[in-house]
Amino acid sequence: MRDARHLDAMESSRAGAVIVPADFDASGRAALYSSNPSLDFARAVELVCAPKVQPAGIEAGAHISADAEVHESAWVAAGAVVGARCKVGAGTKLHPNSTLYADVVVGKSCVVHAGVVVRERCVLGDRVVLQPGAVIGGDGFGFVPEATGALHKVPQVGVVIVGDDVEVGANTTIDRASLTQTKIGDRVKLDNLIQIAHGCELGPDVAVAAQSGFSGSTKIGRGTIVMAQVGVAGHLEIGSRAFLGARAGLHKDVADHARVYGTPQLEERRWHRVMAALKRLPEMLKRLRAVERKLGMRDNDPTE
Repeated sequence: MRDARHLDAMESSRAGAVIVPADFDASGRAALYSSNPSLDFARAVELVCAPKVQPAGIEAGAHISADAEVHESAWVAAGAVVGARCKVGAGTKLHPNSTLYADVVVGKSCVVHAGVVVRERCVLGDRVVLQPGAVIGGDGFGFVPEATGALHKVPQVGVVIVGDDVEVGANTTIDRASLTQTKIGDRVKLDNLIQIAHGCELGPDVAVAAQSGFSGSTKIGRGTIVMAQVGVAGHLEIGSRAFLGARAGLHKDVADHARVYGTPQLEERRWHRVMAALKRLPEMLKRLRAVERKLGMRDNDPTE
């Protein structure tokens, strides 16, 4: 079976651009050999299809608070809102209908797409990209029952701190901490439709696929990979360089470099054994019933 490098090379070949690993058979065609074809293909696309440079300035129809600080090289589109005492760094782009509440700090060369909301006092580092509809700093889900059984809201007065070179996918939400900080480390990459609850901490280089959710105060170590639709219970610690398989349901901590799958979570090899055994369950059940009947432990049932 071909590995991902060869599949990427085949895809680039079909697209007319051949960048291949050293051991790839290019069948006599001209090719560029690379130790990392996927990365070099991405770099080539960046050079050939460079995005249009957006001129700096504030468009008519943008709403900028009088005491906000917007760098002269930033661009603010019509319909964008920059609240009181906000700071917007050099080269940052605020697209239409993006909203910064009061006291937000946005670093250099950020891209805040349409429909994004960054709540009060939250901080974005440099080169942060927020895809459309992302919400940074919404209230965490905190309620306590009253004597009557009604749920009383716990004030969410913390903030969200986002590091440098982070990308947040469309409609992903990162809740503000109850009292302190929700932290997103440098170079974290978040897919679409992810929920990160109040007080979570994601270390540098974490990558999370779509529709995953982290309950409050979860901590995830450097470089961990989280596949799609993973659910994590609150107050857990996920180690560095771990791998969480798609649809895993975590109820306990995960060690550094561990690979876990399934709900409830199982170590990778054990999970594979369980899945292999699952396919044999109907035949095993049939054999068990036959033994039970032979031993007089079960009546003959023609429907079984």
